[in-house]
Amino acid sequence: MREITYRQAVNEALEEEMQRDPNVFLLGEEVAEYNGAYKVSQGLLDKFGPKRVLDTPISEGGFAGLGIGAAMVGLRPVVEFMTFSFSLVAFDQVVNNAPNMLTMSGGQFNIPIVFRGPNGPAHQLGATHSHATEPLYANFPGLKIAIPGTPRDAKGLLKTAIRDDNPVLVLESELLYNVTGPIEDKEVELLIPLGKGEIKSEGVDVTIIGYAQTVRMALAAAETLAGQGIHAEVLDLRSIKPLDLDLILNSVSKTHRCVIAEQNKPFCGIGSELTYQIQRDIFDELDAPIARVAQEEVPMPYNERLEEAVLPSEEKILQAVYQVCYL
Repeated sequence: MREITYRQAVNEALEEEMQRDPNVFLLGEEVAEYNGAYKVSQGLLDKFGPKRVLDTPISEGGFAGLGIGAAMVGLRPVVEFMTFSFSLVAFDQVVNNAPNMLTMSGGQFNIPIVFRGPNGPAHQLGATHSHATEPLYANFPGLKIAIPGTPRDAKGLLKTAIRDDNPVLVLESELLYNVTGPIEDKEVELLIPLGKGEIKSEGVDVTIIGYAQTVRMALAAAETLAGQGIHAEVLDLRSIKPLDLDLILNSVSKTHRCVIAEQNKPFCGIGSELTYQIQRDIFDELDAPIARVAQEEVPMPYNERLEEAVLPSEEKILQAVYQVCYL
């Protein structure tokens, strides 16, 4: 095992899949000459050339549509959005064309395309650049959604997504790009299936479900709780569609209490769907109502202190755990 950053993990996944399959290519704003806005595509232009690493105009609808067309004729494009807040400009392409083409063509066209880039709040980017888009895209059948919270998951999920014959969104996090974590040596093929969550820390008193940025918060909260005699189980979704419901139900059945920490706003959020499915299937296993930790229901402020107050945090997760444990 070795330690690398989340950014390096994504870069390795792209490089390995481009070496493995000549049909894989990368396109997006500043991915080539500038090595990516967040340096995720560092060195790929030099290794694969301008026909496989393409800088695009500032036209998300245009290059998302180009990618879908390329996928229809057998290529495997990886479309980078500089931020998934910008993907809203390409909403018609991502939710109307990519996921529907297979069924609307009577099975004639698979769309093996990956849309990837940073998603969710970062740091002082304001209301229009801080959207957590996963609840929007989760509403559309035909789209798969991976949302890695560690370097290992970022690499393994992206490689799997590129090989999938369906459109997959890989929602990364700008705040995680510099985070390091353990990962297998490059010689080891790392593929993580879509639809498989992971228990990051085992416990028996309460299940904390998180994904992306909230996994680190949940693990920090679990460490604090352990010092107080509360043993929390931290479950990382890793994939929103498909969802690893069996893992969730088994964990909550064991702990009988559940806190869901999500990076998006609460209304119609991922936590809403998880809460419904848990109480639908194992209501009698719950010893307390499910608690949710999410953004406040306001546009994201630019002011640093106000932004901090709006976002989920370790302290908010701790308070939710105390609530479900009646402490």
